Amino acid sequence: MSIIDPRIFSDGILDSFNPITLNEMDSVKLMNRTDTKFVFRVDFLEDFLNEIKENYRILIVDGNRISHYETLYFDTKDFHLFLDHHNGKANRFKVRYRSYSECNLTFFEIKIKNNKGRTHKVRIREKEVKYVIEGDCNALLNRYAPFPAEDLFPSLEVNFDRLTIVNKELTERVTLDMHLGFRNDILTKGYPGIVITEVKLDRSRHSGFIQLMHHHGIPEFRISKYCLGVSSLYDHIKKNNFKPKILQINKINQNALKTFSDCIPVSSVAFSGSSGFLTKV
Repeated sequence: MSIIDPRIFSDGILDSFNPITLNEMDSVKLMNRTDTKFVFRVDFLEDFLNEIKENYRILIVDGNRISHYETLYFDTKDFHLFLDHHNGKANRFKVRYRSYSECNLTFFEIKIKNNKGRTHKVRIREKEVKYVIEGDCNALLNRYAPFPAEDLFPSLEVNFDRLTIVNKELTERVTLDMHLGFRNDILTKGYPGIVITEVKLDRSRHSGFIQLMHHHGIPEFRISKYCLGVSSLYDHIKKNNFKPKILQINKINQNALKTFSDCIPVSSVAFSGSSGFLTKV
């Protein structure tokens, strides 16, 4: 279960939002959408939430306003999927298992981004996260992706805590990911001082959250958690195009951590209670 860090949120800030349930949020699933991303210091989050709380509702799952996510990504041995992102290929894929801890759900998912900038996600329910792709998962992969399961291996574990808000018109969903941690079978890397935010719109609608970011001078910041994790843990992989963004993220992270002199190491936050998927390979 995720813990609300008192250094990030004061008492009552999350309770000040009107709630929304998973069932109510069905109309905002946005499986076919455009995404706009931002990265900012975690100690800015409470002020931002205070500014928009009258216009948004907060997702509550089994009484929790913050949910823990565990994700296992797959790639080829030469990291073809990562390099498609790095090289700006128009049609690209992510392949993963994702576990939603609070609602005890696990899915095998394929994310597809087309040459028009639209993101489409297909998924099927699974009993647990697996480190192989087989059965119905393999069938889904064969239907939507141009590479076979035998070419893929579990390349990266990504854990984080997520806060989700939805505008009251139900046309926009904003995810705010904190306590971000990465792990492969050798190394662990954490970014506890940043929030990676994604604004998801099904069509070209007005976004109050994007307007808030622009008002505070927070620029759009396009890098996926998968690409950040691979770039952080694998030294031998080409990542020149991501280096300026990684340097900027490290700077944001370090500046935020100066505020929290007793900051909890990410290994005790993002990976608490988990032995790690990759240790099973």
